[in-house]
Amino acid sequence: MKVEIDNFSQFRIYPSKGRLFVRGDSKVFRFSTSKNESLFLQRKNPRKISWTVPYRRLHRKGITEEIAKKRSRKTVKHQRGIVGADMASILAKRNQTSQARVAQRTAAIQKAKSEKKEKESKKTKAPRAPTTAPKVSKQAKGGKGR
Repeated sequence: MKVEIDNFSQFRIYPSKGRLFVRGDSKVFRFSTSKNESLFLQRKNPRKISWTVPYRRLHRKGITEEIAKKRSRKTVKHQRGIVGADMASILAKRNQTSQARVAQRTAAIQKAKSEKKEKESKKTKAPRAPTTAPKVSKQAKGGKGR
């Protein structure tokens, strides 16, 4: 059983079905229906007629098997350090317990308070000496007055 292919629509033509058309140069054309033959003789483009196989191939219609075979790439996640902190220090902070974080925070607050007290005590011990030199006006310097 030999199955032929329609010269216009690319449909299969089974034995004892279809039509033949022989051109003047003895070229044989096979068509499944008279509709296909008529469209071929009118020189219609099968890629522009929506029900033909060339149109469906061109516009990617009805190819569900290929869609199932397509694989999309999964994104690979990498852990990177942030500017000023390497990955090891970030992971160490992340794995800390909440109690350790609280202890660090209170220690930092105590240190900041003690530094502030030291600054305040230095300010009160050594006040700036006021300048006792009298101010001299522009007229006294010899400049032009208004």
